Amino acid sequence: MKISTSKSEAMVLNWKKVECLLQVKEEILPQVEEFKYLGVLFTSEGRMEQEIDRRIGAASAVMQTLHQSVVVKRELSHKAKLSIYRSIFVPTLTYVHELWVMTERTRSRVQAAEMSFLRRVAGLFLRDRVRSSAIREELGVEPLLLRVERSQMRWLGHLIRIPLGASLVSRCPGHVPPVVCEKGLGMKGMTLTSLKEEGFKAVFIGIGLPQANRAKIFDGLTMDQGFFTSKDFLPLVASASKKGTAAQAQ
Repeated sequence: MKISTSKSEAMVLNWKKVECLLQVKEEILPQVEEFKYLGVLFTSEGRMEQEIDRRIGAASAVMQTLHQSVVVKRELSHKAKLSIYRSIFVPTLTYVHELWVMTERTRSRVQAAEMSFLRRVAGLFLRDRVRSSAIREELGVEPLLLRVERSQMRWLGHLIRIPLGASLVSRCPGHVPPVVCEKGLGMKGMTLTSLKEEGFKAVFIGIGLPQANRAKIFDGLTMDQGFFTSKDFLPLVASASKKGTAAQAQ
């Protein structure tokens, strides 16, 4: 694998600023606090609020563009308008929503963006004081938050079905040093010394408690019943992630 140093950047995922200089041959990659990858904004804090705000802004721009020609045009039927809603507005708003953390603020903002479009389709205004549930029922549209949550659960199912024995170490041929994803030291004789002797330039080590803390009310619950601790969930997420990450500016 070849890396273009002029188009590559480095970013450390941490809640506080950490300096980490990555060197490719003689060049040090610039460290950034955020970058876009496949149209998604990632931040060093690992939060998605900025990306969600960007998606809401993009969806609002779509609605403004289609406002006169589609959304409030009386000659168009509700069916035609909802077809535009499902095929353009919703995909723009919910792009990569599997990564979203659904806080109360996020839920409120997504629902507000959704109802801003549907209310105009129904020919209503906020001052009409019609409930969102009544508007959705009239138009025959399911709540967008329900669709998001269902899709996130489906993505979680994909993670759960990944074999636990999947390879977690990616060796890249050529001049790029191998990249180590998460892997417990001591397994199969792996140590920092042995990794260094094999030519690895960087090793990621996750340090935590041997067992996850859980409240007594959750005693007896298992993954088969839908209960996950960080010790259960994070390995599944890591095994499903791309092995080796090079932040490349888009």
